[in-house]
Amino acid sequence: MSKNGIMTEIHTRIRKEPFTTNYELVGKELGRGKFAVVKKCLEKATGKQYAAKFLRKRRKGADCRMDILNEIAVLESAKANPYVVGLHEVYETSSEIILVLECAAGGEIFDQCVADNDDAFTEKDVIRLAKQILNGVAFLHRNNVVHLDLKPQNLLLTSARPLGDIRIVDFGLSRRMDSVTEVREILGTPEYVAPEILNYEPISTATDMWSIGVLIYVMLTGESPFLGDNTQETYLNISQVSVDYSQDTFEGISSLAVDFIKSLLVKNPRKRATAEECLSHSWLNPHPHPHLHMRSSLDEPEMSQSESEPESPAPSPELGLIGTYLMCPGQGELKAGRDAFSFGEPPFPTRPEIQQELIC
Repeated sequence: MSKNGIMTEIHTRIRKEPFTTNYELVGKELGRGKFAVVKKCLEKATGKQYAAKFLRKRRKGADCRMDILNEIAVLESAKANPYVVGLHEVYETSSEIILVLECAAGGEIFDQCVADNDDAFTEKDVIRLAKQILNGVAFLHRNNVVHLDLKPQNLLLTSARPLGDIRIVDFGLSRRMDSVTEVREILGTPEYVAPEILNYEPISTATDMWSIGVLIYVMLTGESPFLGDNTQETYLNISQVSVDYSQDTFEGISSLAVDFIKSLLVKNPRKRATAEECLSHSWLNPHPHPHLHMRSSLDEPEMSQSESEPESPAPSPELGLIGTYLMCPGQGELKAGRDAFSFGEPPFPTRPEIQQELIC
């Protein structure tokens, strides 16, 4: 493992024969990003359907093969968990590495997050899916892996109707943690990134838990809690943990759900709930609370969960741009913004512009 948490040792055989020898591409693209494209394919020998992710090995003139091996290594380490997308085979050409992945036919949960009332998630739906997401993330964390880009676009469903099960995808930014080496990276997706990322503080499993707090907020309300009029305002909202917990926003949503989100949107990473603690939360175990599924009104006062820490992050050092592989079909919008980013400048507040790596 390298000093920045990238794993390069893999066990999957990398096949060198042409991909089309064993697979046939069918239908339209499932998604496209700046450095990758996902297409549906059929395995000729079995007729089984898969998703082929074509990843460019060179990006902006740099050799990124090691980054792709890291993604493969993470998928290998999580193969025993049913809620992490399965890796079937790997192929390599002179310019690309192709990951043959389990095909989650239901698409991104983002679609339901921005859907009209009839198609949007119910609180009961979110509880079931949240358990699956946390099961997968807890498995990763037990293996000292952090995802670092958890968001609706990276959570797929095995089917849309009826509502299927979760598959966590896109491990291009994932890192392995250990007790010796600190990992500090400026990466992620603006609306979901944790305060310690902006502060250029060490990454930990708690970094993922912040993103899950944002994610559950989005799934329940259809709104993005920190999204500002521009990226800099979004980062400021995150730094100050400026969250709307008003009754208008959480109308018809239980107070237990709000309490669950508040346990995660905590500025101090050490005070955030872990994935295992979340799985034991009363909101996800509603049997003692028979009226939860009736979506009782919020009965707690509006408040923010800011910690007594500096509100503005320290400037981060100059970093090279870090590529990320995101599949964004470009459907609806939450409010705005679905881009991933890498900083080339300190995030704020002294500079008028923040460099971004626009992926979709």
